[in-house]
Amino acid sequence: MGSSKKNTAILLIHCPDQKGIVAAISDFLLKNNGNVVDIEQHVEVDINHFFMRVEWELNDFAIPRKKIADYFETLIGNKYQMQWQLHFSDNKPRMALFVSKMSHCLYDILQRYMSGEWEVEIPLIIGNHENLKYIADRFEIDFHCFPITKATKAEQEAKEIALLKEHNIDFVVLARYMQILSDNFVNHFPNQVINIHHSFLPAFIGAKPYHAAHKRGVKIIGATSHYVTADLDEGPIIVQHTNSVSHKDSIKDLIRKGKNLEKMVLSEAIYLQLQHKVLPYQNRTIVF
Repeated sequence: MGSSKKNTAILLIHCPDQKGIVAAISDFLLKNNGNVVDIEQHVEVDINHFFMRVEWELNDFAIPRKKIADYFETLIGNKYQMQWQLHFSDNKPRMALFVSKMSHCLYDILQRYMSGEWEVEIPLIIGNHENLKYIADRFEIDFHCFPITKATKAEQEAKEIALLKEHNIDFVVLARYMQILSDNFVNHFPNQVINIHHSFLPAFIGAKPYHAAHKRGVKIIGATSHYVTADLDEGPIIVQHTNSVSHKDSIKDLIRKGKNLEKMVLSEAIYLQLQHKVLPYQNRTIVF
């Protein structure tokens, strides 16, 4: 049975707020026979900045898809000083996964991938340990191991970057990758590396967050997915969720609940990325 989903184009836009932006975009689509299927806009009044996501059908659209970017830039983008991205729904993004030793996020991602829940390609998985290679083998995805020490970090990251570029990777997901990325690595992929953090940032950082949370007698635990920047765990936040806990919960209970949160939050962030619904601006995100 064939899919009934229609091919669409998606514009993500931000620029200084001014009169006529919505009318200009609507007129551009209308004059070129574009049928809008989704549109959302937001104005940050305090900084006088405009944000929009608009999606329209490509069927019967008058401008060939290869020319849409040029037409939009010339007719609208330049006039309104816009920063914008153009995406097409029939282009499958290429996602790479980085892992260490914990498998819960990796299994969740691969299950969603294999079940067809996401329109995405996963050409490779990169680990700094061999522990999870058997999972990649089971799902028939190439696994590459780059053990990293202080002495080898720059050299190994250079190899990782080259591999990602070779495979035309669109974005990277750190599926509990327990290694800090260098500024050089992050600068190669601005707002293209998604991390999952086991708390509401920046609380309870470190190797044993649930032990620290248990010691403090917390009443909620959380997980945060964010883009990776040069400032550790300070990048633009995409998704956050919480779960209630009590004095009855052991450390084991917190870890179990925390892992469930991590899987859900990271997968939601990936979904939003695949749908082109996240627009980073400065150190924040607008999530449509």
